[in-house]
Amino acid sequence: MSSVRVKILVVEDDEDLRALLVSMLRDEGYVVDSCSDGEEGFYRAANWDYDAIVLDVMLEGLDGFEVLRRLRVVKKIPVLMLTARDAVSDRVRGLDEGADDYLTKPFDHPEFLARVRAVIRRGGLSLERQLTLGPVELDTMAMRVTVDGKPVELTAREFALAEMLMRRRGEVVSRDFIYENLFDEDDESLSNMLDVYVYKLRQKLGRDFVKTRRGAGYVAE
Repeated sequence: MSSVRVKILVVEDDEDLRALLVSMLRDEGYVVDSCSDGEEGFYRAANWDYDAIVLDVMLEGLDGFEVLRRLRVVKKIPVLMLTARDAVSDRVRGLDEGADDYLTKPFDHPEFLARVRAVIRRGGLSLERQLTLGPVELDTMAMRVTVDGKPVELTAREFALAEMLMRRRGEVVSRDFIYENLFDEDDESLSNMLDVYVYKLRQKLGRDFVKTRRGAGYVAE
């Protein structure tokens, strides 16, 4: 299982199906939030960081189409839409509104998980086991890292930070996102702690591995 926690939001009003989807995704190692209505779904998606959203069409309040339309104004998050409708016009509308993929209920569990992986990749997040950035290579399953072919020892959290940045290479990763995904709420002095881990990565993987974007975050490119 990857040390980077991929976060997914499930917006589904059927309680049993929502529980099943959440269980399947968590079994795959994802961090999952869920809710049952469009208003809350839009609020969460617009204000919190997710790597993908599983969005039902038939929701109370705001339906899935409206949630997607509003979301595309403020954010670009990969969205997999779910619906019991099988009309071509509904699928076309969902895709035209900005959905990355569309899955009609009922569906096979393996297909659902494959579609989730696909939309995550479309969002720019790599799910590959082997990651390479310049002279740095990470094996995310074995938790091994080499620089110019030579093994380098990283702590678990140093490795997780390196993996997070490499999976999002070229993307500025905010300090808030890193805090939320790599640190516990009871960790003390988070700001200073993150600075220390960035410093250690530069020492071990090279000065240019992590670049600072003042006021924005960090990027590996």
